[in-house]
Parts: sequence; structure tokens; C-alpha cells
Amino acid sequence: MTRELFWLTLTVIFTGLLWVPYILNRCQVRGLSGTLANPSRNDKPQAEWANRLMFAHDNAVENLVIFAPLVLILNAVDYSTKWTVLACAVYFWSRVAHLIVYTFGVPVLRTLAFTVGFIAQAVLALAIFKIL
Repeated sequence: MTRELFWLTLTVIFTGLLWVPYILNRCQVRGLSGTLANPSRNDKPQAEWANRLMFAHDNAVENLVIFAPLVLILNAVDYSTKWTVLACAVYFWSRVAHLIVYTFGVPVLRTLAFTVGFIAQAVLALAIFKIL
């Protein structure tokens, strides 16, 4: 496994687990039957942190759709440099930071973490064309 694929794997696992805390909050607020029922406009609202975590999870999934193919293309063309490895690691940690600051409601840091992840994706895209 390449180092880029390692970071992709960690990112996929991380993204795949993000639903757990906000669903546990939903169970706490609405009970198990309310959580398992179809959504309704009359549902008890979840905690604000849980709503923000759900939005952070949505954003992580949306960005995984960009990050994963970039890493897989680099793997397919057998291209790896210290910059691609660093970009993958930075992307992973920027997503962790994004989740934390989004969940705690820190808007400026949230945008900064997102931007760092975007730059890491841009580095990978440039590497595909061997610009980096």
C-alpha cells in the first residue's frame, strides 16, 4: 500500500464513522423509536453540536468524492512524491480539524481548515499533471 493510499484509507474510515455521535444524540433526544421512525417536521430538535456535526459529515463526504479519485489516479499512474504524501496527510488532518471546529461552532477556523484541505487537493491535481 502506498502512503497516499494509507491516508486515503484513514480518511475513508474517519468519514465512515462520523455519523455515530450525531445518531447517538438523536437516540438520546428522540428515543430509539423516534430515531428509527421516518423524519418529520414535528421531531424534537437535536443538540446544536449534533446538527453541526451532521453538516461536517455531509461536507466530508462531498469532499471525499474529490479526494479519493485524485489519490486513485495518482496510484494508477504510479506517481508518488514527498509532496503527494504530504498533501494526503495534510488533507486528512484538515478534515479532522474541520470536524472539530465545525462541531464546536468556530466559523473562521472551520473555513481555514476547509481551505487547507482544498489546497491539499489542488496539490494532488497538479501532481497528476506532473506540475509538482
